[in-house]
Amino acid sequence: MARILVVDDDPGIRSLLTDVLEMEDYEVTVAVDGLAALQAVETVGPDFVILDVMMPGLDGFAVLSAIRALDGEPVPVLMLTAAAEPGTNTRAWADGVDYYLAKPFTADAVLDLIDGVLSQQVRVNDL
Repeated sequence: MARILVVDDDPGIRSLLTDVLEMEDYEVTVAVDGLAALQAVETVGPDFVILDVMMPGLDGFAVLSAIRALDGEPVPVLMLTAAAEPGTNTRAWADGVDYYLAKPFTADAVLDLIDGVLSQQVRVNDL
């Protein structure tokens, strides 16, 4: 079972994504801010991260930078944002994000993306 880390300060988005992903048999861990996200990345070792851009404390860009600095195979990261600034998506791509969706998004769009990415990966545990 793939492990998904959902990082968002909005409880409604965390709940929606958790419900949808768990119905598809993903193991979901949630983090409410950037510091909790970094801790979860270390302890959970997620196979995929869904990351909000605007959060209190460490924003999504700081979390992405820390994830990209880790040794080993890079974890796929999907950034979600309501930010209307034109440079936000450019910065996300430049900082190494794999996927980017603007809010509002559909749960199906997120699920289709994750399913597509993870179905192409062969995990060591699956061998």
